Amino acid sequence: QVQLVESGGGLVQAGGSLRLSCAASGSTFSSYTMGWFRQAPGKEREFVTQISGSGGRTRYADSVKGRFTISRDNAKNTVYLQMISLKPEDTAVYYCGAALGWGGSYVYWGQGTQVTVSS
Repeated sequence: QVQLVESGGGLVQAGGSLRLSCAASGSTFSSYTMGWFRQAPGKEREFVTQISGSGGRTRYADSVKGRFTISRDNAKNTVYLQMISLKPEDTAVYYCGAALGWGGSYVYWGQGTQVTVSS
């Protein structure tokens, strides 16, 4: 069982930056691919980015490439999402998830953190 707790959300103006964190419980954190997803009001949850267990492989949605960076610190059981050049359309609840392998299903989820970008 893995518990995930996101933090770092908030209100920011367009063009601003935020860094989200996701702290995980358990001793097998490095065995999970970790990802960030987001869900805007009235929309389905969508993939944002993911990172392999070692941190050596990443993938991004086209909408965030060049603006968002995912990273992880396995010693701290934490994954991060650095977001710059934020746009109003980035407004959503951001969730972190843990998957069993690079192409595996996401089996654990955090409770989400709200990111609001004002224009």
